[in-house]
Amino acid sequence: MTAITATQTTATIRPGKVRNRVLWTLQIVLGLFFIIASGGPKLVMPQTLMENNATAFSLPLALLVFIGLAEVAGGIGLMVPRLTAAAATGMAILTFLAAGFNTFIAGTPELAPFPLALTVIFAWIAYERRNSITALRTLIQR
Repeated sequence: MTAITATQTTATIRPGKVRNRVLWTLQIVLGLFFIIASGGPKLVMPQTLMENNATAFSLPLALLVFIGLAEVAGGIGLMVPRLTAAAATGMAILTFLAAGFNTFIAGTPELAPFPLALTVIFAWIAYERRNSITALRTLIQR
């Protein structure tokens, strides 16, 4: 009796049907959250945010707008199939830095668990969608 072994390359690794649906649901919900509820207000009314909550937003206005742009771009990227892994990686970095900001700079470590949970979710999405990075690289190299 002979054993048959199958090899997988990184290009053929794809999540199953249920996992794919869970990933897309998470990507769409989180993408819309970061576009509408998180990044959008930082772009539309950054001055109002800084005036209403001066203790939490002790950072320059330009940095707040940049963070808003990064959140909106990441939210859009989560919903574009070729950009999902790159956007999820960027969002994982962004949320990890937000947890660090809450803990060390803003002095509110009780707010850090939510961004850390998002960091784990974005890292998982980036890992599961890692084949989109290869597709994006080949598209750029053409």
